Amino acid sequence: WRQRGEEPAGRDAEHRSQVAMQDHEQPPGAESSPIYYVGVGASAGGLEALEAFFTPMPADSGMAFIVIQHLSPDYKSMMVELLSKRTAMPVRRAEEGMRVEAGSIYLIPPKKNLSIFHGKLLLSESDHSRGLNLPIDVFLRSLADDQGEKSIGVILSGTGSDGVRGIRAIKEAGGMVMVQSEESARFDGMPRAAISTGLADFVLAPDDMPSKLLSFIRHPYAAKIDRPQTLLSDEDGLTRIFALLRERTRVDFTFYKPTTVIRRIERRMTVNQIHDLRDYVRFMESYSGEVTALYRELLIGVTSFFRDREVFDELETHYLPQLFERTEAREVRFWVAGCSTGEEAYSLAMLSREALENQGKRLDVKIFATDIDRDAILRASSGIYPEGIAVDLSPKFLARYFHRREDHYQIDRSIREMVVFAQHNLIKDPPFTNIELVSCRNLLIYLQPVLQRKAIELINFSLNPQGILLLGSSETTGELADLFEPLHQKCKLYASKGKRRPTSNGPELSITPEVRPWQNR
Repeated sequence: WRQRGEEPAGRDAEHRSQVAMQDHEQPPGAESSPIYYVGVGASAGGLEALEAFFTPMPADSGMAFIVIQHLSPDYKSMMVELLSKRTAMPVRRAEEGMRVEAGSIYLIPPKKNLSIFHGKLLLSESDHSRGLNLPIDVFLRSLADDQGEKSIGVILSGTGSDGVRGIRAIKEAGGMVMVQSEESARFDGMPRAAISTGLADFVLAPDDMPSKLLSFIRHPYAAKIDRPQTLLSDEDGLTRIFALLRERTRVDFTFYKPTTVIRRIERRMTVNQIHDLRDYVRFMESYSGEVTALYRELLIGVTSFFRDREVFDELETHYLPQLFERTEAREVRFWVAGCSTGEEAYSLAMLSREALENQGKRLDVKIFATDIDRDAILRASSGIYPEGIAVDLSPKFLARYFHRREDHYQIDRSIREMVVFAQHNLIKDPPFTNIELVSCRNLLIYLQPVLQRKAIELINFSLNPQGILLLGSSETTGELADLFEPLHQKCKLYASKGKRRPTSNGPELSITPEVRPWQNR
């Protein structure tokens, strides 16, 4: 059964996981491993799009295709038979423990969700109890986690917004995203939602996708063929790119982590089929849209409501009630640095509202939510999110703090009014003052140590004594650990021991920056 990529019936999940881990260390049939894993999401109108996508696709591309289609639980799908007429690749219904192989197509079965773990497919029951099932998001997020840069997400015709969260995860992991053009889709809801994120590398009709896909995977940077040791050796080229970015966006990426920056530049060169860094610089100089595209690529961040639930549980049960209990001022100020599209700031607002109601206490909670990405700030301030957020929220919070608007949700005005969104550069702009809680999660990991230190100094200057600092799961206070008292090591919660003026030269730091609230109230 191992050679066939199947497992005998009755094996439990723990055993499956152990088998997958063993296979990951010494994968059988490694020679048939795909060079890229392509997750294809489709819904209404999807059969026509899938046929158009697979008909011109060569069988020997070296890629594997996993098709996630919304299927009616009562409908017998004929997809295997129909697609088999359009392609020479074997078309299979996904089975538990099946190893994904190059040159094959795998289809999600009805009533199931599909995920991938160490190159093997895992099935789970789809949960319709909450009225919403998002199988495309489920698979694409697992694909991003499992295959990273070898993951490709394709969104075809369909209604709703399934796939939006999945493509964001794929892009953050260094993968590539293709979306069907709205005019070529029988139902344009899913393509429109995916395109609106600004994350699509290519927007094409399905029959135009195979040629772009093939040229992408054959590029030296994508195929790892004759790949230069690093682009870092061309300092002049990189300096010019950083200068173009700063000129256009007012953000200096010079001290961002080199590996991250180089990887994103390589991806953009691959998408544009450019082989030489100097040629890419010339391309950026002649086409300003590419400067914006690279900027967006460098700022991609994955966020969701109550991300890392354990952290928010600790805040809800211990730290927020304690913070409000000891507060004597009428106004409490929080700061979410690197807020992206706003989910974390709104999560804090909802938890604060709940904690204050439980205590019977009236306080004015003001949350400053900042990011250098103006587009993200504008999206956040609208408080409008795709229907997929329902997966991250309890039914209670969804009913209490959100309003359903067709295929999306909008946050209640009372919560939106607690949050002030502003474009702000953590490193360059003056910090906020008299802050009781700063959340700066998964931002430091993109910075070189010199900027990490400066960021922590500025945050510490913002915090009141005993003010709380929340960092991301792989971040620490580093060299400035003596400024903070650890509160919860696993959840990366710290308390400030008191202010210390930052040592670095910079703007006068005791002033509060001008806030540009872009809230649609």
